[in-house]
Formats: sequence, C-alpha cells, structure tokens
Amino acid sequence: MADAAFRSFGSDNNSGASPEIIEAIAAANSGSAIGYGDDPWTEKAEARFAEVFGEGSRTFMVLNGTGSNVLALSLASGHGQAVLCAEGAHIAVDETGAAEATVGCKVLPLATRDGKLQAEALSEALQVLGSVHQAQPSCLSLSQPTEVGTLYTPAEMRELIDIAHRAGLRVHMDGARIANAAVALGLDLAGVSSALGVDMLSFGGMKNGVAFGEALVVFDPELAGRAPFLRKALLQLDSKMRFIAAQYEAYLSQNLWKRNATAANAAARRLASRLERMQGLELAYPVQANALFARLPPPAIDRLRAKYFFYDWEGGLVRWMTSFDTTDEDVERFADAVAAALAGS
Repeated sequence: MADAAFRSFGSDNNSGASPEIIEAIAAANSGSAIGYGDDPWTEKAEARFAEVFGEGSRTFMVLNGTGSNVLALSLASGHGQAVLCAEGAHIAVDETGAAEATVGCKVLPLATRDGKLQAEALSEALQVLGSVHQAQPSCLSLSQPTEVGTLYTPAEMRELIDIAHRAGLRVHMDGARIANAAVALGLDLAGVSSALGVDMLSFGGMKNGVAFGEALVVFDPELAGRAPFLRKALLQLDSKMRFIAAQYEAYLSQNLWKRNATAANAAARRLASRLERMQGLELAYPVQANALFARLPPPAIDRLRAKYFFYDWEGGLVRWMTSFDTTDEDVERFADAVAAALAGS
C-alpha cells in the first residue's frame, strides 16, 4: 500500500502518476471506442508526436519499455546478427535476454567510460563485418541518459551515429528517460534524438509521470512500414490503446514532459549538493539528470536500508533516483538519513 508521507529514492518507477495523466485517462473512459488504435485519442496522440518529431516520423504505442526496445531491435536485427550497445545497457542487463530470446539476435555490450560508449570501441567492434564466424552487427543501441545517469553530448552522440550509419547499421535510442536528458541538455525532444540521426526512439514516459504504456517512434520509412505487423506479433498491440494514447497526448501537449523532468533533475542536483559534502561518501559519476550513484561503507548502506529501499552493488555502490514528485522536504529528509547512517546513528 502506498504511503503518502513516504517518497522512495529507489527508482523513478516507484513514483505515482501526474494528476494530468490520471485526468486524461478518466476523460478517455467515456463510452465506447474502436479498439487497437482506431480511436480519436490515438489519432490525436500520433499527431502530437508528429508535431514534436516531424511529419516523416511514425509512432507506435506499446505496453512497456522492454516491449518498445524489443520491437525496435526486431526491426533492425535477426538471426545471425548483433546489436551493439554499451556495457550495462538495459537491453543487455535488465531485460532478461528479451531481445535475444525474441529477436534471435546477439546483444554485444562494449566498453564504456562514465557509462558512455566510446567511438574507438564501436569502430573496433565493427571490424567483424564480413566475417562468417561472427554475428554481424546490424544495429547500434544507445541509452540517453546512460544507465549510470550520465549524458552523451550532441557531438558525442552524432559521432557514434555517423560511425554506425557509415557501416550500414540502424541506430536505436533507448529513451526511457529521454525527457530528463532533453531538459539537462537544454534541448527539445527532437534535438536529443531525431535531429541527431537516430532511426528509432523508444520513448519513455512511465519514469516521468505516465501511469502505463510507452511508445516507439520510427524515423526510417522502411522500418515504419513493417512496425505495425511486428508490434502485433510481439504482443505489444493494446486492444484499449486509447488509454495509453490519451496519456501521451496530455504529456506532450501540456508540456508535462518538461515540467516533470525539470523537477526531477532539480531534486537530483539538490540532493547531490548535500551528499558531496559528506565524509565517507563519494559520488561515483557526475550527476547530470535524475540519477545519483554513490559509494559508501556497507554498514552505512545497511543502516540506511532500514528506512529506505534502493539498489546496491558490490563495493559499496548504490543508486538513488529522484522523481517528478520529489519535494525539497523529501530531499532534506533523505540527506539527513544518509548523514545519520554514515555517522552510525
């Protein structure tokens, strides 16, 4: 049962939905509508996405982020082929081999620096092109922000995309937190994705105030032509799509994506300013969006876990996330708890 007085720092998935999103769902819950996307709400949402990303784009509502990623990779890869990604990427670590099991491709994680795939590592991985003994790279998948909360600059992203395209690869962006990236970089949603040349964008909203459902935005016409059929085959065609679509129409038309991401990023910066002054704690990566990774003594982690849920790894590395609804009071209370845990009280 949710505790209204408690705010989790374990994941932005743990937050609720924005009131505007709940209102949009309620408004769509009126009378009957044709299923599977042939409804006015889906038409409006798709038109809104086209306004954001350009008329050449096509948007496909899906049930969840993993479904969006798998649909994208299925459009670009198959048996005997490989998807290249950064080590730690969600498709390689946190999706239970969904892409490999469903698409039949091989997911190949490459070395990173601060969570970001380097151009040299990508170029080296492409040396296998033409070798019958190696899975052939057909797609590059990039997460923005990265899995450790860092950001590719537009120049860094464009360099990787250009390398991939010159080699004949399609480029997919895992944008589970795309709004946080756009706000942090001072760009619009197209500026961090389609304007840089990506072919497909897994557009996330559930970590930023949307209740359920995500979208795949496809910029390549040939891929977009096959997407409707693969979406159905991959179990991602929602019969009551209006309830997903209504949320995204509100999310984009009311600038909710930007307001929510701005709030989450600001909360992360506020928390970082408290944490970086604490003895016995070290921020492991730059805080650039709404994720904070820190190292602290295991006993302190155990003491803090008595009050808060969060994820941790060997070596005293922890991850804390802020959300659109994280208040200044939440931040101060959590920072005080971290300080007390470090002090042993």
